Amino acid sequence: MKKTCFVILFFWVALLSAQDKDSLDFQKYTLFKGDTLLVSLDEVQLMQKLEFKTYNDKRYYYWFRKKVLRAYPYAKLASERVGVVYEQLDEISSKRKKRRHAKRVQKYMEKEFTAQLKKLTRTEGRVLIKLIHRETGVPTYDLVKDLRSGWKAFWYNTTANFFKLSLKDRYDPFNVQEDYMIEDILQRAWRDNLIELQDSKLNFDFIAIPKRWDFGKPNKKKKS
Repeated sequence: MKKTCFVILFFWVALLSAQDKDSLDFQKYTLFKGDTLLVSLDEVQLMQKLEFKTYNDKRYYYWFRKKVLRAYPYAKLASERVGVVYEQLDEISSKRKKRRHAKRVQKYMEKEFTAQLKKLTRTEGRVLIKLIHRETGVPTYDLVKDLRSGWKAFWYNTTANFFKLSLKDRYDPFNVQEDYMIEDILQRAWRDNLIELQDSKLNFDFIAIPKRWDFGKPNKKKKS
C-alpha cells in the first residue's frame, strides 16, 4: 500500500513536473582613515540562534530537517515542470490534445523518477505536498485538477487520505508551526550553502514573521 501511495504521489509531482554565519567577517571589510568605510560583502542571512526547550525537541528538529531537505529537490522539480508544462499547453488549442500531452509527460516522468519517490516516507510526502504549494503558488490538489481533471484529483486525494495525507494541504508559515519550521530549515540550509533556495511563489517575508512557537515536535504524531 505504501508503494501504491507514493507511485500516485509521484504522478502529480512528476506531472507538475555547522558553520555559524550570523557574525560578520571583518576580513571582508576595507577600512580607510577618516570616516570612510568601504564594504564588499556577499549577501548574508542573519537569523536567530536555534534554541530548544528540551533535548527531545532538538532531536526532533534535526530529524525533521532531514525530511525537509530530502523532499525539497522534488518540490523544485515540480515547480520547474509546472512552468514547462503550462508553456507547452498554452501552445496547444485542443483540449483533447492537451490531455494527451499531459498524459505523455506523466508516463515519461514516472519511468524516470518513480523508483526514487517510492522511497519517501509519509512525513516526507506530507512535507513535499506543502513545498509544492510553496514552490508553485498553487496547492497540489488544484494543480492536478487543472492539468488533468477534477475526477483524477478527487481519487488521488482519496487514496492519499488512507495514508493520512492530503493533496489539499497548504503552506502557511504564518499560522502553522510545522510550516514555520520547514521555512526555517530551508532558510538556514540556503544560508549554509546546502541548497539553492528558490523564492517562494507565496507572498511572505519569513524574517518578518514573529516567532510564536518553540522549535520541536508540534504534536504527538508518530515518526515515519
